[in-house]
Amino acid sequence: MTDITSQGTAPAAAASRADFAALILRVSMGVLFLAHAWLKIAVFTPAGTAGYFASIGLPGFLAYVTIAAELLAGLALIAGFYTRWASLALVPVLVGAAWFGHGSAGFFFSNPNGGWEFPAFWAVTLVVLALLGDGAYSVRNGAVR
Repeated sequence: MTDITSQGTAPAAAASRADFAALILRVSMGVLFLAHAWLKIAVFTPAGTAGYFASIGLPGFLAYVTIAAELLAGLALIAGFYTRWASLALVPVLVGAAWFGHGSAGFFFSNPNGGWEFPAFWAVTLVVLALLGDGAYSVRNGAVR
């Protein structure tokens, strides 16, 4: 394994870039999850989302669980509050979206009804975020160091 100092990068500078990368990834993912929750609340409505879930063979109550997970974990990601747990809690949501919501449409998201490419990528990104953790610029680490 290559040490970052052997690449001519000071450890503090590399750590600072990693913290900034974690911040950008956390906030962008959190905002996207809030947008998806808002879509389910304001456009599709919770009852409509529950009906859609039932139409694809899932229990309708999972729509409410999904909305709550997207809202709460989205806020946690933005704040950097238990990022690892929030990210891991959202992985089943994205795996479910890939499998149940988009699986029959094929791989590419540009296919009619959207394929599973995008939700699968989101799931992988959430695993990466879980590995990165909160980062320095987070509520749990004193907001800004």
